[in-house]
Amino acid sequence: MTYLFGKSSSHGLAIALFSLVVGLTALPVRGQQGLYNPIPLKSDAEVSDRLTTQDIPTGEGGFAKDYLVDLEQGDQVAIDLMSEEFDSVILLIGEDGTTIAENDDGPDGSTNSLLFSRITETGKYIIRVRAFGERGSGNFRLKVTRLRPVTR
Repeated sequence: MTYLFGKSSSHGLAIALFSLVVGLTALPVRGQQGLYNPIPLKSDAEVSDRLTTQDIPTGEGGFAKDYLVDLEQGDQVAIDLMSEEFDSVILLIGEDGTTIAENDDGPDGSTNSLLFSRITETGKYIIRVRAFGERGSGNFRLKVTRLRPVTR
């Protein structure tokens, strides 16, 4: 019996085949879209949508929906998330995955969310809509407003 790496040749062959298969599955397929595709959103937009169990698992028992928005350095944004069906949470996430800002409940004492943030770097940002806690789904309205100083 021939030995390869201190094991029998059939064991070494199995390791080599396993490594090859794992390596091939990690290669991107040309033209294939990734599994993660945030929904493009204009920086001054309002959308009505629905959060469901088919959206992105949060790892905390709930689900989230992501929107991709282009923002510029110096922008001040107001992000308003309203739902009558779940307790909303809104996050603004930078290109590097860092949470820039987060809000659970708006200033009116409701379970809607209102977030204000000043943008320090031009780039693509994720606006994440999710429900507070482990459960929550339903219809929502998301409004993004870019606040800019008046120029004279």
